[in-house]
Amino acid sequence: MVPGFWDPKRRPERPDVTRLPVQIRFVTTEDYPPFSFRGSDGRPTGFNVDIARAICTELAIRCTLEILPFEELVEALESGKADAAIAGIAISAATRERIDFSDRYFRSPARFVARRADAALKVTPGALGSKSVGVVGDTAHEAYLRDFFNEIAIRAFPDAEAARAALQKGDVDLVFGDGVQLALWLNGTASANCCAFVGGPFTESLYFGEGMGIAVKRGNDALRQSLNYALAQLWEEGVYTDLYLRWFPISVY
Repeated sequence: MVPGFWDPKRRPERPDVTRLPVQIRFVTTEDYPPFSFRGSDGRPTGFNVDIARAICTELAIRCTLEILPFEELVEALESGKADAAIAGIAISAATRERIDFSDRYFRSPARFVARRADAALKVTPGALGSKSVGVVGDTAHEAYLRDFFNEIAIRAFPDAEAARAALQKGDVDLVFGDGVQLALWLNGTASANCCAFVGGPFTESLYFGEGMGIAVKRGNDALRQSLNYALAQLWEEGVYTDLYLRWFPISVY
């Protein structure tokens, strides 16, 4: 399944690109695979990088892409050193106080994973009953389980790797966590093809955030609206789907 974040009834008007600078200066990070990282050739690559390039093609405008540490991204926008940050900056009340965002283009849901023998397991609070579920402790994922799946046996682990190892060994029946990280694990060699997603995605924003948007300087409506138009076009034209399937061969949804 490919997630769609755009309302088909809402069609942004084609922007006047003459209101934009001669080039869009994108910034991103190098430590956030599969969204943005350095490839084997040392060049930036990833889902975010490809989305940025596709936006530039859609708008027929020249773009640059610079790698920065995550903590410097917002300052680069505020100081005018960059025009747009596509780096997984979470849309939240706190970030909206400093920067504006394009429409959401991605959201990482929470997911359950079980061993393949239990792949047909129905995932509801009642159906899981007293099953044991591994989760990283002191996280939004643990809080969600305690609030909505209070009949299960929750086992908190110090990190995601420990929780997944417990699932492989049969010490827990399921693992609950970030869909992107679980999809990467399922698609990699470390999982040894042991397990699979069960049930559907969980996207409650109170626990798992509002998703990702492209950040721009406060008040830069011309660029923000242009990005919104380009993102909607990438969805309509199937470009977004192609990029999603390339970077998420096991869909997080």
